[in-house]
Amino acid sequence: MEFASYESKTLIPASAVDPKPEDDLITFTVATDETDGYLRYIRSAHLYGYHVKTLGMNEKWKGGDMYHRGGGHKVNLLRSALKPLKGNRDIVILFTDSYDVVFLGLPDQVLEKFKAFDSRIVFSAEITLWPDRSLFSEFPATENPYKYLNSGAFIGYAGDLYEILDSRPIKNDDDDQLYYTQIFLNKTLREKYRMRLDTKGSIFQNMYGATQDLKLNMDNAKEEGTTLENVLTGEQPLVLHGNGLSKLAINSFANYLARSWDPINGCTACPKEPLDVTPPPIVMLSIFIPWNTPFLEEFFERIQNLTYPKNRMILFVYNNMPYHDELVANWIDESASQYLSHKKILSKDTTPEAHARDLAVQLCIVKKCDYFFAVDSVAHLDNRDVLQNLLQARRKIVAPMLVRPNKAWSNFWGDISPQGYYARSMDYMEIVNNERRGLWNVPYIASCYLIMGDVLPKIKGGFNVNNLDPDMALAQTIRDQGIFMYVDNREDYGHLVDADTFDITLTHPELYQNVENQYDWARRYIHENYSANLLDDNVPLQPCPDVYWFPVVTPRYAKELIEVMETYGKWSSGKNTDDRLSGGYENVPTRDIHMNQVAMERQWLAFLGDYVRPLQEKVFIGYFHDPPKSLMNFVVRYKPDEQPSLRPHHDSSTYTINLALNKPGVDYTGGGCRFIRYNCSVTNTRVGWLLMHPGRLTHYHEGLKVTSGTRYIVISFVDP
Repeated sequence: MEFASYESKTLIPASAVDPKPEDDLITFTVATDETDGYLRYIRSAHLYGYHVKTLGMNEKWKGGDMYHRGGGHKVNLLRSALKPLKGNRDIVILFTDSYDVVFLGLPDQVLEKFKAFDSRIVFSAEITLWPDRSLFSEFPATENPYKYLNSGAFIGYAGDLYEILDSRPIKNDDDDQLYYTQIFLNKTLREKYRMRLDTKGSIFQNMYGATQDLKLNMDNAKEEGTTLENVLTGEQPLVLHGNGLSKLAINSFANYLARSWDPINGCTACPKEPLDVTPPPIVMLSIFIPWNTPFLEEFFERIQNLTYPKNRMILFVYNNMPYHDELVANWIDESASQYLSHKKILSKDTTPEAHARDLAVQLCIVKKCDYFFAVDSVAHLDNRDVLQNLLQARRKIVAPMLVRPNKAWSNFWGDISPQGYYARSMDYMEIVNNERRGLWNVPYIASCYLIMGDVLPKIKGGFNVNNLDPDMALAQTIRDQGIFMYVDNREDYGHLVDADTFDITLTHPELYQNVENQYDWARRYIHENYSANLLDDNVPLQPCPDVYWFPVVTPRYAKELIEVMETYGKWSSGKNTDDRLSGGYENVPTRDIHMNQVAMERQWLAFLGDYVRPLQEKVFIGYFHDPPKSLMNFVVRYKPDEQPSLRPHHDSSTYTINLALNKPGVDYTGGGCRFIRYNCSVTNTRVGWLLMHPGRLTHYHEGLKVTSGTRYIVISFVDP
């Protein structure tokens, strides 16, 4: 199949090719504004070689709001355009709407299928009857549900169309679909012009109520790109219309159709040319901290690492959380001078989030910035070139795809439920898992997005609508304006942190986030050499027989865990009686605090499974226990005037881990562990390094005396 040459671009001039009387097929549409939907329509027209004449461009729309009855203005514009062709019985006229229409095939195919109808005029058909449902019994019977006329697309000979349009007037704000329906239901006119409905979707496919019948076929992508099939009728329609409440559906389908995306060529509708603008556009970087957010330090590090020139950026910072005041203030003091200018709204200002977001948009308008770049505190931009890539996408509104690591939670929705909330689209998981990469038209974005400055006046005040949260309100405002939102996963751009369980009443609350935010937690707290422990050719240190030594956590982890314990402060007495235990008795007592006393038991058990178990399986070959179990997990404190040492004993475990939290010779002197059977001691322990040894039978051991300072270690008796 031959396709017209077309270079994919986002912004296409509205001046499509004017039709000529000698053309076999002349295509008319109506559009008064270059909306995103219109530009998509023109792209598909250019792709397949349609000569489109746009009626009404840059005129005032007089056809009503189209959410109820209206559209007569389209009829009157078409009547005027056809007047020079009245009496012409040879030229075929194709009329379509534009904002919600996409071409799927060549003009020659349309003509061939039209002539097969043996009709003078063919209207598209749909499943629902609108706007006068009382007329349902007057429609001819059909063998499938597509029995009612839809006025969004039709085809016929020029002279015939002009005659029926000229036969009866219509006001601009009257309903065009009712107008055409009444003409079609007039039996005399229907027989005179052999009017037909395209009930099988041979040429036209209306989507409302019919998406369950539609299938995207990618098997022949090499030859045709992604194609559309109506599985009920077996037809491959050539004009797709997102009528009624199917606007989101056509946006989703159009991500693939008209040579937009297929599994062989990928995103053929994505811009390929690099961004080359000198000087770079002025971007307002708007940072929003509306929630207490874990790993905010790393968030600011990534902001600082962005490669976009800061002297072309205006900085806006909104912090609504007193917990973050000091960190935010320090970052602004250190960084603000690098930007063109800066504006800050702090927690003491008690500014509502929606109002702050609207203020940022208004400031961008006043400053005449070229782009508005919003980044929420949960959005970690790991790709330093993310802003350049979003600019290169050349979309009015585009978000980098961000996902919570190892989860399906992202910063976009593929679909929206009838109640206005999240619904999973047909391709959500493929996009989230990067099985399909491209630029995707979606109905909702959040957390991080780039908006062209020209769009901002249309969405001003859009964060405070219908008592919705600001992101949902903005997305609804954007959809209502007919503006497309895109999510970009052409590259990996970063990830989202989960702030839902972040409890700032805890000491060092990030320390507790290894379950909900394992990725960020590991980057902060897991030793940089941990992964080397697991390499096949790595030989772990073995200071004593069957005693292994691994670097596991960072000094920061060790320091913060000590501070968690000391802030809690309820160290045990070191006596045999211990009401924390089920039997109330400890045979070999220490001065300690159990992990469950500081609400860290769940997190510690996850730590054992994620980071300790792989080490155990490497050195104690053949022993598997997933997950590892441990009833005794505690931090021990040794001090000369408190408990300086521990008598010889066996541990009640299959294996034991001993994690050093501070430095010998610096924080304390003495100390260590002696394995009596082997007369082997480990005294020069390393912060963040973990000793692992068998518990019962072989490794009888004692805690050596601390002579000064304070020694802290973490102990777990694994698989008792």
